[in-house]
Amino acid sequence: MLLSPFGRCIDRTAARAMLPPDGRAIDFSQPLGEAALLSCDSLSWRIFKNPVSVLIGGITAVILELAEPAVRTGVWEHSSFRKDPLGRLQRTGLAAMMTVYGPRRAAERMIAGVVRRHERIAGTTPHGVAYHANDPELLDWVQATATFGFVAAYSRYVSRLSSGEISQIFAEGACIARLYGAAGAPMSAIEWELLLERMISRLEPSPIILDFIEIMRSRQVLPRPFRSLQGIIVRGAVELVPPRVREHIGLTEKYGLRLGEASLLHFLCAAADKTVLPSSPPAQACRRLGLPAGHLYGR
Repeated sequence: MLLSPFGRCIDRTAARAMLPPDGRAIDFSQPLGEAALLSCDSLSWRIFKNPVSVLIGGITAVILELAEPAVRTGVWEHSSFRKDPLGRLQRTGLAAMMTVYGPRRAAERMIAGVVRRHERIAGTTPHGVAYHANDPELLDWVQATATFGFVAAYSRYVSRLSSGEISQIFAEGACIARLYGAAGAPMSAIEWELLLERMISRLEPSPIILDFIEIMRSRQVLPRPFRSLQGIIVRGAVELVPPRVREHIGLTEKYGLRLGEASLLHFLCAAADKTVLPSSPPAQACRRLGLPAGHLYGR
């Protein structure tokens, strides 16, 4: 399969992103024939194949998660985020790929391991509110914001999704959410809006949100040829945060997209959506199921 320079660069980046800290790459093409948690014909398989929109949506999700004080405290005090933010993001991205494209048994083992680790994470926020990482209400928020981020990024910068399609993607993720313990996660666009309405009074501004935005803007996330795009990608992610939340947590217009940048993101995401990446989890998962590596790209 011949790739353009753009495709080769993105493929190398995707392969590196799927390399866990122990250096042992995960082969999504094995074992042959084993299904994933989600069907290969699902909308989720279609939208998660785009590495650029997934990166943008992931940043949006983290901003929303960090706006909730209990989630923020747990992430900042009980994870490697401060010391190794890129490694943490890499592991989070790998987990997302595994839940969508990984063989079912491996995905279930991975999720069970995350749940066990979260069982040991508890504490008190700076405001004196006790929290536990496996609190179902917090898990619902984390799962909901992740789905919203990925869906919003794809719909804004790749191809507009209808309300019905957005609801379908929320519903598809319900089985994964339940495995994490998020039994009350939204199953439709309307349920997402209702959850957001309930949660907005709990969200608050924090220097940690701004620290995260600066980390994503300035650290080496993308390969050198695309390093100058990081700021645009981060601003594109901020742009997806619901306007009332942006205002509530103090993300002013200076954090959003500048003139012409939305068009550039559309171009990048559209190019990524048409580029088959042999090393990526979607292509490997298709081969695992006996499908062409480009199965998702002609739809």
